[in-house]
Order: sequence, then C-alpha cells, then structure tokens
Amino acid sequence: MSGGLDGPAPEERPTPDGRRNSQGIRIDPEAEAEPEARRVVLSALVKHEPGVLASVSGLFRRRQFNIESLTVGPTTDQDRARITLEIEEPDPGIEQAKKQLQKLVPVIAVTELEPDAIRRELALIKVDGSAPDQVGAVAEMYDGKTVDVSQESVTVEITGSEQKIDAAIETFGRFGIHEIVRTGTAALERGTRRTT
Repeated sequence: MSGGLDGPAPEERPTPDGRRNSQGIRIDPEAEAEPEARRVVLSALVKHEPGVLASVSGLFRRRQFNIESLTVGPTTDQDRARITLEIEEPDPGIEQAKKQLQKLVPVIAVTELEPDAIRRELALIKVDGSAPDQVGAVAEMYDGKTVDVSQESVTVEITGSEQKIDAAIETFGRFGIHEIVRTGTAALERGTRRTT
C-alpha cells in the first residue's frame, strides 16, 4: 500500500481556466470577457437654457462614460439646442448612456445616429511660417485654406471627417506644428432620415 490517493500526480492534473475572485469563486473566462466597445454618435435635442450642458456633462462624469467629443449648437427652433456626443462604449454602456440622458429634464429626445451619418469636424492648425507656399499647397490637398499668415506662423483651416483631420495633422507635422484646436464631431442623418 503506497498511502497516496489514486489518480495522476498533482502536477499532471488538469488546471481549470479562469481566475478566482476575492471570495475564492472561480470566474468563467467567457463570462468575464468584456464586450467590444464601439464608437457611436448620440444626438440629444435639449431645451436651450442655461445649465443644460452642465447637467449632461455631470451625468457622464457620474456614470464614468468617456466622452470622445462634444458639440453644442442652436437649432431651427430658438427654444431648443442640439448636443452631439461621441462616445466609445460596449453596447450595454451605450444603451445606459441613452437611457440616462433621456431621464434628464432638459433633454427632449435622444437618438443614436446610423453609422453612415454625415460627420464633420473643423480643425485649426498653426504651423511654422518658414514655408508658407508649401503649407498652402498641403492645405489645398486637404480642401482646406490658409486663414492667417505671419512671419512666424501659418494657420490653416481643415474641415472633414475625423480620419481626414488626423491625416492632415500628420502631414502638417513636417512643418512643425505650434498649436491645434479641433471642434469635435457635428453630425446629421443622411437623406430624409431625421436626426431626432
């Protein structure tokens, strides 16, 4: 009689996947896996009154939603404004953001825009002024225009998708970028579809 238990040695026994939580319970790795995040644009039609933006940004701060961009502007109705938010969250987080926004009193309607919605951003890029002709040529390449020139710097305006702006900034990097400002995404549904 050996005195040991039947079966494989401890080092030969299969090891279950997954870690244990603080209570010592093993967590199924598939259940633990976080759903993939996606970037979406939410359009909120709100009352055009003081404090609305603070209410919306406060909600996102409390719920720890990360805002990628945020723009606010008037609509054709002088009593209403439109807030365009771009967030990157898993689907449950996106649904939660929409529901929480809808609960705010100054919010009239919330819409998640279709992936093919028209999205535009404006950027002002100030670069070194040693080669203004070359800077102007690059601006034209991106359908932009020069809006200010001095001996020290040239400022160009570029409008377009986020990808286009990113590409332009990378190209202007060869001239030495002094400053950049971007507006964030403004978006509307295509064709006859209404945004809200």
